[in-house]
Amino acid sequence: MTKKTKNILLVIGFISTLFLCYKLAISKTLSLKKEFNNLALQETLFENAPKQVSLLKQKEEYYNKVLDKYQLNGSSVQNNLLKTINRYSDSTNLKVVNFLEPHIIIKNDLKINTYQFTLEGDFNAILKLIYKLEQKTKFGEIINLHFEKKKNFRSGKSYLQASVLLKSFG
Repeated sequence: MTKKTKNILLVIGFISTLFLCYKLAISKTLSLKKEFNNLALQETLFENAPKQVSLLKQKEEYYNKVLDKYQLNGSSVQNNLLKTINRYSDSTNLKVVNFLEPHIIIKNDLKINTYQFTLEGDFNAILKLIYKLEQKTKFGEIINLHFEKKKNFRSGKSYLQASVLLKSFG
């Protein structure tokens, strides 16, 4: 055997030894290292799980308090709105003349409800109710408020009517 042939066999043997080492040891080590990293990541996620559960419970309590504060419990917004108006009108000298079905518009996957109702009574009482609806209960925004002075010709008395449009999202 010549030196050249020995060198070629030596290089081929070295390359085949490297290939066998990679197949038998290094590839398994790399796959185990990748599995170890995945398990370590899952361990950190599971360590944070009780903390995340605690945070979610706190958020749930906060949102329940907000819903109770703004009187948005389980029933529909329309029922809650009518209940709030009636409760306020019982305590003041207001009268709910009509409360129409909501007008629903769906625009860009956003549902917009427009509630229309008419109130009769004192100007200040109507304004206080409007303020309460828009600021305290967060039912939506008042988009139109139209006052009209009417006269009852039988009794000869004048009274004030307010037509209200309230826009709500969701």
